[in-house]
This record gives sequence, structure tokens and C-alpha cells, in this order.
Amino acid sequence: EMREAMKRARVGDDGREGDPTVRELEEYSAQLLGMEASLFVVSGTMGNLVPILTHTTHGQEMILERDAHIYWYEVGGMAAVGGLVVNRVPGTDGVMRADDVEAAIRGDNVHFPKTGLICVENTHNVAGGTCWTVADMAAVKRVAAKRGIPVHLDGARIFNAAVALGVPAKDIAAQVDSLTFCLSKGLSAPVGAIIAGTKAFIEAAKKKRKMLGGTLRQGGVIAAAGLVAVKTMVDRLAEDHANARLLAEKLNTIPGVSVLMHTVQTNIVRTGVAGLGVPAATVAAKLAEDGVLVLSPTSEALRWLTHRHVTAADVDRAATVMATVAERLRAGRSS
Repeated sequence: EMREAMKRARVGDDGREGDPTVRELEEYSAQLLGMEASLFVVSGTMGNLVPILTHTTHGQEMILERDAHIYWYEVGGMAAVGGLVVNRVPGTDGVMRADDVEAAIRGDNVHFPKTGLICVENTHNVAGGTCWTVADMAAVKRVAAKRGIPVHLDGARIFNAAVALGVPAKDIAAQVDSLTFCLSKGLSAPVGAIIAGTKAFIEAAKKKRKMLGGTLRQGGVIAAAGLVAVKTMVDRLAEDHANARLLAEKLNTIPGVSVLMHTVQTNIVRTGVAGLGVPAATVAAKLAEDGVLVLSPTSEALRWLTHRHVTAADVDRAATVMATVAERLRAGRSS
């Protein structure tokens, strides 16, 4: 369906008169989130960097959770391009306490950088797809508003959070000044992300997007797939969550493999494999030999994801392969 939509897409020049399909995607996304306007960009990384640049000025400080994706996996763009320093606040399962955020805000001292932005991440990738509740986010927003500091949401998987929490995505969006979400990942489009905020913010963000080389010509060709994604893929995310839970339960029964079950809230499962006695990358390589593809983000952990191409039968098979690999590794240690 997405490829057919791409084939039939009406296009224009998004850097000049505008692209009708891009406009339709932006308008639909803004309405879905209860925001005034939105902006199409080519990736989630650009979707975070553009708002960061729009909200801040060089030399300011940005507060974010200790293990935020923006910090670990976005090439330090906030420093390299934005000239920002970072204040990392430890959270619990990726969620910062409002009191800790408030304590991290810089005071009025000539020696300090000014706090220019607070970033939250929902769902939280490194924590295992965990969710900030609306109340958690509202508490941080109150702290930020009191100090006149904007809040940006890395909402790459905001719709996973909304489905898991049983709330409309716009309830989450209402707690921030800007956000980004990915059209790929669980929504299954091949490329793209959306930034949302006020009309004034989005107009300013367009300049930053242009600076980063993100203004497209016939962008409707890829925006068309994004429209299919936001219109048809959100409601089915619960299936991914159920499969992730099933996978976690099966993996957690394997000797040498551990799962923090309370963190399995959406479509990500992180497994500890230190008990197998080899680096996680070795375990991942052995799984790949039998067609099970996972990431090894640390030397002791694997990261598994479920999506629309993963069925319950696939989950059963993946768990069986993991059990076989684990058994062989344990046997190798004892021999």
C-alpha cells in the first residue's frame, strides 16, 4: 500500500510553492497531535536536532535523561552544530523526576551556562521502551514553565507510548512545546519523521531544516508512505506490544538470560546475557547464523524489537533459537 501511494503521490517543490502530499502529511500529523503545525524531515535525528537548534542559542545548556537517545546515538549534534553543553539527569527506567530536573536548572550565576532546553524521551529507548506517564511529563512541564524553559519531546515512538498508556497521543503532546516522531520504526514507513509545535515555532524550524540540508524538492514521493503510516499503523501497535511481552516471558525462562519484566511496556525487549559467559556481540552473531537478528548495545545486553513483520510464530522460533544458543554456550563453558 505504501509503495502504491508513493507511485501515485502528487508532488511539488517543498522549498518553493510547496508539495501537496507533504502538506497533507503535515496537516494530518498536527491535527492528530493537537498541535498547531508540523514539519516533515528525513530522519528522527534531524527531527530532534532541528528543534534543539530552534529553541536554543550557542553556549546554553540542555537538560536530558542520562541515557537519552539524543545523547548516545545522535552524533553529538547538539554540541557540534548547536554549541550546547549537556546536563544528564539520572532517571528511573528513563523517567526523570521533576524535582531532579528542577535541581539541574542552572541558577543566575556568571560562571554558569544558561539552561535553554529540557528534553524528555517517550518511549525511552535505552531503558527498554519504557513510558513516561502523562502525569510525569506534566510535572516536568510545570517546572519548565515556571522557569521559562521550553520542553522538547523525543517522541520517536510516541504512538507506542500512547497505546501502552491507553491515552490519545495529543495528551502526551500537550505536555511539551515541541516534539518529533518517526514515521519509520513501528509505523513502518521507509523514511521520515515529523516535528510538531506552534505555527511560529515551525516557521523558525524551517530555516534550521534548510541549514541542515533537509528541504526537499518532490518530497511527496516519501511523504505519501508517511501518510499511510500515520493513518493505518497506529492502532495495530498493540499487537507488537503483546508479541514483545510474549517474547520477554519466553526469554526470561532461559538459564543465563535475564529480562527486567517491568520494563517491557511496548515493543522493545532488553535481555541480559552476562550469565552465558561471552560478550553479547558473540551471542548476537550466533543468533544471526540461525536467522534471528538482534542488536548488542552493550557487552552484556541484547536488544530485541517486535514490529508488524514479526508474528507470534516468529516469537516462538526466536525464543527457541535463543534457548539453543544459550545451551551450547553454557555447555562450552563447562567443557
